[in-house]
Amino acid sequence: MNETEGLRFRRVHRPQVITDELPENRYKGSGTYSGKVFQVTLLTLGGFVLLPLLVIVLILESPIHPEAFSLKEPPAMKGCWEPNLKLREAERLFEDQILGPESIVNIGDVLFAGTADGKIVKLTGRRIHTVTRLGEPPCGSRDEEPSCGRPLGIRVGPNGTLFVADAYLGLFEVNPTTGEATRLVSGGQVVAGRKLSFINDVAVTQDGKKLYFTDSSSRWQRRDYMHLIMEATADGRVLEYDTESRELTVVMDNLRFPNGIHLLPDEESVLVAETTMARIRRVHVAGLNKGGMDTFMDNLPGFPDNIRPSSSGGYWVAMSAVRPNPGFSMLDFLSQRPWIKKLIFKLFSQEVMMKFVPRYSLVAELHDGGICTRSFHDPNGLVAAYISEVHEYAGSLYLGSFRSPYIAKLDLSKV
Repeated sequence: MNETEGLRFRRVHRPQVITDELPENRYKGSGTYSGKVFQVTLLTLGGFVLLPLLVIVLILESPIHPEAFSLKEPPAMKGCWEPNLKLREAERLFEDQILGPESIVNIGDVLFAGTADGKIVKLTGRRIHTVTRLGEPPCGSRDEEPSCGRPLGIRVGPNGTLFVADAYLGLFEVNPTTGEATRLVSGGQVVAGRKLSFINDVAVTQDGKKLYFTDSSSRWQRRDYMHLIMEATADGRVLEYDTESRELTVVMDNLRFPNGIHLLPDEESVLVAETTMARIRRVHVAGLNKGGMDTFMDNLPGFPDNIRPSSSGGYWVAMSAVRPNPGFSMLDFLSQRPWIKKLIFKLFSQEVMMKFVPRYSLVAELHDGGICTRSFHDPNGLVAAYISEVHEYAGSLYLGSFRSPYIAKLDLSKV
């Protein structure tokens, strides 16, 4: 071995002194620096995202001014309310040919309904005929709805004419043969200091001389019904219209979303679905108790819409959303938390809010004394969704809907 080779060998085996300058420590230092840069970047981006939300929460005013109110614990879903799948036995009629047939009546074998595009239609066999249009086109958008019109409750009068409650345009009497429509009450007019903003359902006496109808709100229109539900203010009313004197009077006020209405056989009182409160009220419109009110059925397992007679002497009540027990009801939870409601409506539209409401269709037959005798269900609304009314005719139930593109028909012999 020469001297050069010996020096090379000693350099290879020279002991190393570990210091902070070793490569692994240098990499560690640079990694810490990168982590800090990442954190700062993430926080900055988070700030850009959260800042607008904070502005919305702190600065923008909520469109609703909700009140806190109390609902009882929902009744257990057992007994008459036991969940089942009976509504799934229904068949869909006129699917994708008719939109939002809220209410249904029949004259003989011919069905009539009001639709979301402002029409009154006649359903004969498999054909759809337009009887009349209450408003003016175009139709289809939220902004066009007030001028297009939105027929809701519909009834047959003693002379075979149709009495129709249009949410915006008012109360009409329609000749089902000629299509002639006579406006009886104008929507939007001020009655007893409040505007008729959301005319909903109508009932008529046997002689056709008096009409009773619900005005769901003096503040909100039908197109903002979720605002009305969430705000829960008691600005709804029941009114009476005398077809002879043309006098319009308030029978009952301070109701929270009065919806469906039905005149009892003695014609001294009407049943009114107070949707927000999940109950049905009896309002006395004649007789010794005129001007009074009591509760027909309290604490329903769902939010009631229209009320119609059953062939057994009871009443069919439609509910398009339920208060499950066991389970979670969003509307019950929010009833005493108005600040959450205000926040929600700052962040989400009505259509987005509808997606948070579970679809569960429920119809029940109720009798005097608030007794439930039977109920039909469709969890998740797979066959019959958003049910607004139950019309019984010739052994079948015809199920109206405020937004589905069909009428559902349930043969009672199958359930």
